[in-house]
Amino acid sequence: MKSMIAALSLAALVLSTSVAQAGGPVIIEEGNDEMVAEKPASSVGLLPVIGLLVLACLVACGGNGDDPVPVTPTPDPGK
Repeated sequence: MKSMIAALSLAALVLSTSVAQAGGPVIIEEGNDEMVAEKPASSVGLLPVIGLLVLACLVACGGNGDDPVPVTPTPDPGK
């Protein structure tokens, strides 16, 4: 049992260290602020338009507003 636990812990250690080093070093360069591209202006107003269309559909299609069909009671044969 101890050899199995030792083998599992060794395997977990080996796998975790290889995953930790998989990405490589991260290099951050200073002074590259001018390289950031701006988003196109057309994508900014798209989400509110979609939200308004969904809201309009919910109002138009709206809940089940039909009146329930009245149920007539069946005559009791004992009376």
